[in-house]
Amino acid sequence: MRIDLHSHSTCSDGHLSPAELVARAVEKGVDVLALTDHDTIDGIALAQAAIDADALPLHLLSGVEISCTWDAIEVHVVGLQVDTQSPALLALLERQSQARTARGVELGHRLEKNKLPGCYEGAVALANGGMLTRSHFAHYLVEQKHCKTMQNAFDRYLSRGARAYVPHHWASIEEVVTAIHAAGGVAVLAHPGRYKLSTKWLKRLLVLFKEAGGDAIEVSLCQQSPHERSTLGQYCRDYGFMASVGSDFHTPLPWVELGKNLWLPKDVTPVWHVFSAFPDVPQGEEL
Repeated sequence: MRIDLHSHSTCSDGHLSPAELVARAVEKGVDVLALTDHDTIDGIALAQAAIDADALPLHLLSGVEISCTWDAIEVHVVGLQVDTQSPALLALLERQSQARTARGVELGHRLEKNKLPGCYEGAVALANGGMLTRSHFAHYLVEQKHCKTMQNAFDRYLSRGARAYVPHHWASIEEVVTAIHAAGGVAVLAHPGRYKLSTKWLKRLLVLFKEAGGDAIEVSLCQQSPHERSTLGQYCRDYGFMASVGSDFHTPLPWVELGKNLWLPKDVTPVWHVFSAFPDVPQGEEL
């Protein structure tokens, strides 16, 4: 069984529509997919409708990736198998949406001060009704030939310390975990190895996440060293977390693909063991 519990569509900063995403998941042999767009659940019904319309052999989990602020650092928490009608979750996501809009407006102002007018309008147009993210600004800057690559756009204008960077004001980790649990979901710390934290600070984050009621951490990603995967597996054992897997798919790339290279180390508890609809998948084997 191939499981991928972290993916994105055009409802946030992915390049495929929800319908295109689930079709690609089936093409790549994925059996279980979680759609986890940034701070929105708008794509879930669309994805499920596409599965139903074409009778696709795919089990869809309702999910969301929520941005948090921790000690001025942005971290992400994935909610899996959430109730998309939960008042607590919907209220939190509405606040996140308002914060994203405010940040986008200010980012547009700062880019204009750098002699780059029209970026807010351009990013909103690229978002096309989806959740506005810095990736939309980066795409616009590349599209307008102000930057050569997305990474160049982030490095010059959008990342912390760059010319137009706008600090984030997201919900706290505690607020996010509480909302996910209120929606009947499981709270997963997304890609713990990607926050550029020292080992000391990463362990602090894991302790806080556990104290906040966090349930699992992502252990397996597509592009990852064996050492990182092994270390994250050990953290699961040390701190009592379940282990999740996720490609963090946004767009087709040679090194990032739905369901690619997502296997867990031995002696960890897969997060899907709390989902009654899941069969028992052997640990340490490719999913």
